[in-house]
Amino acid sequence: MRFSGLRVLKEGLTGNKVWQSHWRDATPKDAYDVVIIGGGGHGLSTAYYLAKEHGITNVAVLEKGYLGGGNVGRNTTIVRANYFLPGNSEFYSHSLKLWEGLEEDLNYNVMHSQRGQIALFHSDAQRDAAIRRGNAIRNQGDDVELLSVADLKRMLPYLDYDQARFPIYGGLLQRRAGTARHDAVAWGYARGASDRGVDLIQNCEVTGIDIEGGVVKGVQTTRGAIKAKKVAIIVAGRSSQVAQMAGMRLPIESHVLQAFVTEGLKPCIDHVVSFGMGHFYISQSDKGGLVFGGDLDFYASYAARGNLPMVEHVMEAGMTLMPAIGKAKVLRSWGGIMDMTPDGSPIIDKTGVEGLYLDAGWCYGGFKAVPGSGFSMAHLVATDRHHDPAARFRLDRFRTGRGLMDEEGTGMQHNLH
Repeated sequence: MRFSGLRVLKEGLTGNKVWQSHWRDATPKDAYDVVIIGGGGHGLSTAYYLAKEHGITNVAVLEKGYLGGGNVGRNTTIVRANYFLPGNSEFYSHSLKLWEGLEEDLNYNVMHSQRGQIALFHSDAQRDAAIRRGNAIRNQGDDVELLSVADLKRMLPYLDYDQARFPIYGGLLQRRAGTARHDAVAWGYARGASDRGVDLIQNCEVTGIDIEGGVVKGVQTTRGAIKAKKVAIIVAGRSSQVAQMAGMRLPIESHVLQAFVTEGLKPCIDHVVSFGMGHFYISQSDKGGLVFGGDLDFYASYAARGNLPMVEHVMEAGMTLMPAIGKAKVLRSWGGIMDMTPDGSPIIDKTGVEGLYLDAGWCYGGFKAVPGSGFSMAHLVATDRHHDPAARFRLDRFRTGRGLMDEEGTGMQHNLH
């Protein structure tokens, strides 16, 4: 059933009795051409583009819980393409272009709102870095504008411009950036993949990966063995654990990243705003809640919750940037498990096992990368060739030291992120 304004109106007037399930609740078959481990945004988008772009529909997506129950539903929903380094910049540019046509492509409202993102800077050195980044973004072909303090005061009057510790020198604006509804993205891709014949199998935990003679043969699950010609590991913060089943040790550490949302307020924040000195970012959801977050918790953990010192740090940063936020009541918080690589950039590559593929290491960029990651991963799985925008996301760069992409410029160690 296709969604349309007329259909929504008709169903609303007739009791909503004809709506169908968004996707089939499939039963595992004995064998598939491709098995995707992980039913989050990246896994579901990979399945969708395998079917749509390459005609590969004998595919199973295996999720140990429910679809969209991981990081795709535990983030601050920011979508942007303001990366600096070659390799990252063209990939996120490609992903943003996919975002811009996603709702029409999926026939599903993912609530993509291009409200613009403003990254503030607070010193002469940060201004220089922002100008350099802006030039790189423009050279890539994406939009960016340099804002003065006067520009910011007109656009963001609620910020504290008089503070002495972190004075605001200006900002970098990308108008095409914005937010999307994280759950809807997962549901839209799940619906699109299922409609094209992909089996989406929930409550099916992978417990082992079958390998014979260096070639993948399938997986062991809590619902039985499943044979497969190709297997893709796309499990975000659980990448290291699942890769161990194939005898792999990944250059990844898993950390918790917390996020928070306040009570619903009248519209007051029109953009996504990033506080460069405090690592704080904030936007306002369609329901009125202020959605914000900050730094990692900086200790390895698989717990989908955070600790109080980082809660305090995030609140302090928010109060420093915009003191009025202190009047808002925080309703809830959550934690996503971030798979952090040493250089802060992701991995989309074949592994040393024939037929086994890896999509991991998304650090802070996982949600905004969902369309681009799925498109590039599907291309790799289908053709065994790297998709050009993701060609530098090689796994062996950590072994050889060549091609590292330190986007933050903080060094090639996990603890420096």
